[in-house]
Amino acid sequence: MRFQLLGPLALADGPDVVVLQPSKPVILLAALLLHANSTVSADYLQRAVWGEDQPATAKAALQTCVLRLRRLFTKHGVTGTSIEAVPGGYRITAGPPTLDLLGFRDQVRRATALAGDPEAELYTLKDALSLWQGSLLANVRSDVLHRDEVPRLSEERLRAVERVCDLLLGLGRCGEALVDLWTATRVYPGHERFHEQLIEALYRTGRQSQALAEYRRVKGFLLDELGVDPSPSLRQLELSILRGEDLGAGGAVRAAVEPAPAPASAPAPGATSRVIQGAAVPLPAAAPGAGPVPAVPHFTGREAEAAAMAARLTAPPSPGGDGGRPLTVLVSGAPGIGKSALAQHVAHLVRDSFPAGRLLVRMTRADGRPRTADEVAAEVGAALGPARAGERALLVLDDVVDADQVRPLLTPPDLAVVVTSRMGLGGLIATHGGWVHRLTAFTEAESYALLLAALGTERVAAEPRAARQLTALCSHFPAALRILTARLLTRPGLRLGDAVDWLGDDPLARLTLTDSPDHSVSGLFDRALDRLDPRLSEALLRIGAGPPELLGEAIRTDGEQNHPPVPEDVLEQLADAGLLEDGPPGPYRIHDLLRAHLRRTVRIRNRRTEKV
Repeated sequence: MRFQLLGPLALADGPDVVVLQPSKPVILLAALLLHANSTVSADYLQRAVWGEDQPATAKAALQTCVLRLRRLFTKHGVTGTSIEAVPGGYRITAGPPTLDLLGFRDQVRRATALAGDPEAELYTLKDALSLWQGSLLANVRSDVLHRDEVPRLSEERLRAVERVCDLLLGLGRCGEALVDLWTATRVYPGHERFHEQLIEALYRTGRQSQALAEYRRVKGFLLDELGVDPSPSLRQLELSILRGEDLGAGGAVRAAVEPAPAPASAPAPGATSRVIQGAAVPLPAAAPGAGPVPAVPHFTGREAEAAAMAARLTAPPSPGGDGGRPLTVLVSGAPGIGKSALAQHVAHLVRDSFPAGRLLVRMTRADGRPRTADEVAAEVGAALGPARAGERALLVLDDVVDADQVRPLLTPPDLAVVVTSRMGLGGLIATHGGWVHRLTAFTEAESYALLLAALGTERVAAEPRAARQLTALCSHFPAALRILTARLLTRPGLRLGDAVDWLGDDPLARLTLTDSPDHSVSGLFDRALDRLDPRLSEALLRIGAGPPELLGEAIRTDGEQNHPPVPEDVLEQLADAGLLEDGPPGPYRIHDLLRAHLRRTVRIRNRRTEKV
């Protein structure tokens, strides 16, 4: 059993995770785990549970709370961990394998010891950050803990995030650093070091005007909101950019090989922290390469698929089975349907079953070109290192283009492989076996649950009808829902009812992130079309712009022009590419958002033709 503090307080037993419901015993558990292996005074525990205005019976009520917590342990089968009554208070014992907070700190210490090897330090820090699962203690209703403890923990994470970005800049991986820094600077607008890193990364990737614009934006924020000037280092960076100086990797490399600051030692329970609290910043790995599997914030839905995948990946080999081949699980479906999120989520659920490591490998480059099998094999071998007898590793091969990319990697028997692909990869399954999970759009309940997780119960429950209308406007498409919730989070004062009208006017135009135009539903579909053979993309445009019956028998729409059906082999290839779904009605159907995008694309193309 593992306690999870770095997010909602939860109990994890292998792939099974139970998020505890808010209660006083849960507050007590959080207070004890935050100071695991130390005595926590009864007075502090009482203040954590009941606040500063404690009832006269708080001492006796605390003892009752301890009994209820022990019964909670029994209910969920918690063994090997107990709450001890010691002089002056209580204590709970835990270690890195049983408490994610201690696991995070242990990994950060290991990273510090690797300061002479930036690549190894970066890998270890990213593995540590992958333990963060969302908003800290979201289900723990204690003003004392959120005032005294959450800011301190957030600061530990910020130091690790900052160090990761320093390492990426030092290694010359500025494009990869940009992905993390766009998010970090928006979530923590007053954290100047993140802005400094972002401006440097923009400049070193050839975006001088954007770097200067970002400096002006930060300067304006600091003056308007805080009444202070940018720091000397930020001002010096602006001057270097104006002079056109070559920042190179030199200065950043020197920073990258210095040890990361160790986590601050925990203050005595009750000490007040002055660090500003912030939300968790996800660190998705967008550039090609092998690295630790990042956590998925606000993961919801796909319960049956996640449970089935976890069970298959952790099951012992079947008697008489082919023990010389790694276990393979394929997750396929349309672009933006949530394949990568599911694979990464399951990788975290089963992490205890893969002590040799869990590795995420991007199989395509930023421009969509596939990476070669030889290139990936060398990278995986270097990342996993020498095999340890009896220890299994998990490999997540993300966005595979064809079976030939995968086959050379399916050799070590102590390896389990999760493949995500838009393609069906039937040939791979035919030659190497494995399990297939083909994803479709969310159900209404799953879409609603995503809004609850991302926006918070209070905001969604206040306008449940509008929330359901928003999910319908997104056609329950996971990528669209993620973009929508990101936009709504940046506009906390916008009523969901008003958002329905705003989104309904033009869903495709509104389902984009203005500060990150690559994150849009239209862009997602355009990139998918670009990866198709021209004959297939033209057929898909014809299907999208034409009547639904094009997926079935020939029809006459205008009394004169006959529209023959699209050949079945073309339909099969489009379905295999994840761009057509299984019926009903008929053998195939097309997702509503994709159809809308295709119709818009054809209208734009026709207008251009008319102008010519």
